[in-house]
Amino acid sequence: MRSPVIPVIADLIRAHPGTISLGQGVVGYGPPAQAAAAIGRFLADPLNHRYQAVGGIPPLIEALTRWMAMEHGVRVGAEHVNRLMVTAGGNNAFLAAVLAIADPGDEVILPAPYYFNHEMAVTMADCRPVPVPTDSAHQLDLATIRAAITPRTRAIVTVSPNNPTGAVYPAATLRAVNALCAERGIYHLSDEAYAPFTWDGTEHFSPASLPGAAGHTISLHSMSKAFGFASWRIGWLVFPAPLESALRKVQDTLVICPPVVSQFAALGALEAGGDWVRGKVARIADNRRILRDALRPLGEEGRVTAPPADGAFYFLVRARSTRPALELAERLVREHGVAVVPGSAFGDAVGCSLRVAYGALTPDTAAEGVGRLVRGLRALVG
Repeated sequence: MRSPVIPVIADLIRAHPGTISLGQGVVGYGPPAQAAAAIGRFLADPLNHRYQAVGGIPPLIEALTRWMAMEHGVRVGAEHVNRLMVTAGGNNAFLAAVLAIADPGDEVILPAPYYFNHEMAVTMADCRPVPVPTDSAHQLDLATIRAAITPRTRAIVTVSPNNPTGAVYPAATLRAVNALCAERGIYHLSDEAYAPFTWDGTEHFSPASLPGAAGHTISLHSMSKAFGFASWRIGWLVFPAPLESALRKVQDTLVICPPVVSQFAALGALEAGGDWVRGKVARIADNRRILRDALRPLGEEGRVTAPPADGAFYFLVRARSTRPALELAERLVREHGVAVVPGSAFGDAVGCSLRVAYGALTPDTAAEGVGRLVRGLRALVG
C-alpha cells in the first residue's frame, strides 16, 4: 500500500519556508464561537473525562439527526430503517463502514480519480479496490460501473462534491447509482464531506433521501470542512439499522468512543446552524474565481486543461508535460514556492495532473499563491 502523499508535500513545505500551500484540503476559517463556549460545559462535569457512548453522546446524535433532516432531507432514528453514529472524522466513518460490510477478498468500486484514503482503507481491510474511470469532465460512467460489478462486489463509492476533482454528480446520476446498488444487493457508500461547497447554482444531492434507499445506503459526513473542524476529528455516518452491531464492534475496537471534548465542541458548533456555514463558504467563492480566471490563459496557451469543478474547493489540473506529477509538484515547491498535490496520488494515471486546493487561501495569500502557481506552470509546462 502506498504511503499518503499529503505528508510528503507537508515535509517539502516545511523544508522551504515561505511556501504558499494550495495542497491540503482544509478551509481557512476555524469553528464558530459556540464551539469554544461548549467546552466549558464539558469541563463542568468530571464524568466527561471517562469513556462515553460508543456511538456518540446522545445530545450530539439528536443534533445531527436534526441536521440531516434540515440540510439533507434524510430522516434518521428508531422509527426509520437507519441509524446515526458519531465517528472520529470522516475517514474513521469510511473505514468502519468497509469493515462492517466486507470480508477479506471482497471488492469495493471506486470511481477514479478517487480519494486516496478510501483506497487505503479498502486495502487495509484486506479487500480489493476496483477503480473505474470517469469521463473527461470527471462525471460517472454508469455503464462502466455496472460492468465492474462482480459476485464479490460489496459497495459502490461516490464522493460528491468530489475530492480530488471538484465535480458534483447530478441527482439523476446518483439516483441511478443508488438504484443499481439496490438491484444488485450491494451498498451505496455516499461520501458527502463537501456537501455545503457548491458553486454557480449547482446543488448537492443526498442519495439517502430517496424513498426506499435507507436499507442499502451509507452516508458519510464530516465537520472538518464545513465547520473548520479538521483537527477536532468529528464525523458521522448514517447507515442501515442491521449494520449497527457490526459498526459498534468496529468503533469500540478503533477508538472506543469519539473524543468527548470534541463532541461537546461539535454540539456547540451546530448551534451556529447552516446559515453560519453558508456565510463562510460564500467567502471561498472569491478564491475559486481568482484561481479559475488565472488558469484560463494557461488553457488558451495549451499548457493545461481544467475540467469544470462546481463543488468542493479543488481543481484537478492536467498539465501538458511528460514529467511525473510528483516531480512537477516538487519543483513547484522548490523553485516557485507553491505547493499542490500530484494527481497520481488519487489514482489519476492519465498524463500529469495536479490537485489545486483553494479552500485555505486568505485575501493576503490568494493572489500571490495563484500567481506563483501560474508562473511555475508557465516555466515548467509546455
